[in-house]
Amino acid sequence: MKLASLKQGRDGRLVVVSRDLSRCTDATHIAPTLQAALDDWTTLAPQLEDLSGQLEAGSVNSESFDEGECASPLPRAYQWADGSAYVNHVELVRKARNAEMPDSFWTEPLMYQGGSDAFLAPRDPIRMADEAWGIDMEGEVGVITGDVPMGVSEEEAAKHIRLVMIINDVSLRGLIPGELGKGFGFFQSKPSSAFSPVAVTPDELGDAWQGGKVHLPLNVDYNGEPFGRAEAGTDMTFNFQELIAHAAKTRPLCAGAIIGSGTVSNKLDDGPGKPVVDGGVGYSCIAEIRMIETIEHGAPKTSFMKFGDRVKIWMDDQEGNSIFGSIDQVVEKYEPAKA
Repeated sequence: MKLASLKQGRDGRLVVVSRDLSRCTDATHIAPTLQAALDDWTTLAPQLEDLSGQLEAGSVNSESFDEGECASPLPRAYQWADGSAYVNHVELVRKARNAEMPDSFWTEPLMYQGGSDAFLAPRDPIRMADEAWGIDMEGEVGVITGDVPMGVSEEEAAKHIRLVMIINDVSLRGLIPGELGKGFGFFQSKPSSAFSPVAVTPDELGDAWQGGKVHLPLNVDYNGEPFGRAEAGTDMTFNFQELIAHAAKTRPLCAGAIIGSGTVSNKLDDGPGKPVVDGGVGYSCIAEIRMIETIEHGAPKTSFMKFGDRVKIWMDDQEGNSIFGSIDQVVEKYEPAKA
């Protein structure tokens, strides 16, 4: 089934969405919010599945589904932990900072704990005060979990995946080196992220959901041009079971925890990828193409995002139908509210 949160209050109003994303039906008589559904998933998920079947059959009242009216599926969450499952991305970005790549990065996931109190809606602008901060998109896949016990095994972790969605993990590349240089991790360099209009149960992905990975391209357009078509199931060093087990090694995870894959990134012939216009699958963030430009030309040519730039992120099924709807955001200058 497919679920979304229409904008209402802080936590949205839960609706069930048709598979073709054309219609939706109110689900608040089952659970007022997605978080409420996740808190009692064993009881409520079958009721939501039944409602989904009625929606597909046309036997329940429905309305047109407007992605622009959606908040992120969880407008705020108890936990947002983002991994770096595509180690190729980590390797390239670290090279850009002249940082060594420890061998352990290939055997144990990297993960940071992001701010989860104010996610962006999928059509909200990305508002930043200064272009010099190095505004970048990061196209990712993510899962929402149920309650996960501390010390869960990778095999057991798979049973706690409730929903799948896609992500724009906004990063401020100009601030990252200074923060990491202090030895205490990200904070200011990782502002609010945005998530797809719709989150789906893994069965909606069919054969594309295998081994804890989504085996489909993640599409990224930048200012209306194809920028990334990387295969999400390729070069993913750590699957979602491994990421969840890593996150839960020393703590339980609350229902509604979001675990991100990190930037989807592919190699080409065991080396850096190529832009889409040159026959490659491109990139899911600007930092990667800048690194490759540095390798090839001695300096980056592509600038980070400027005010007025636009990024669109989506994923289609094997028949070319959008699965999650699209994240579609414009970068705008942030102006503090006047007292």
